[in-house]
Amino acid sequence: MSLWQDVQRRGQASPLLQRWQQLADRDRQALRLLGLALLLALLYVMLWQPVQRQLQESRTWHAQQQELWHYLQANAEQARQRPAQAVVPVEASQLQGLVTRTAQQAGLRLERFDSDSQGVQVSLVEADFASLLRWLQQLQGQGVICREASLTRLGNGRVQARLLLAAG
Repeated sequence: MSLWQDVQRRGQASPLLQRWQQLADRDRQALRLLGLALLLALLYVMLWQPVQRQLQESRTWHAQQQELWHYLQANAEQARQRPAQAVVPVEASQLQGLVTRTAQQAGLRLERFDSDSQGVQVSLVEADFASLLRWLQQLQGQGVICREASLTRLGNGRVQARLLLAAG
């Protein structure tokens, strides 16, 4: 006996199939339409909707990148004309004090502070993003290099930040 014949034989003995065959034609037709409607709903929820959401996110990201590109193009000449500032490198021994002092002046609260051979690792929780950028620019002007930065957006212009700062 072939596999297909075995499946058919077992299917005929199925209580579900027997129940299906006992239904009136009108009820079977209604159940087929209901099954089709459920299949279409599943396809919409599992395929179409995620694709459309991803498409919208991609369009938003593209628009943001395009806006950034236009901004950079509009300000490129101004950046080229700006004179380079001489940066006096900060000593590695002074780095921790400088970072702590300038963060306090910028109104930023350092949550965690670790020193290692690469520099100083700093964690800030719920920092104002604009203040953080100004602080990093100030540090850069004093010879501090930001080797690594990990930012998590919290909303309302606030971020959580982990930075690896080193003496330049």
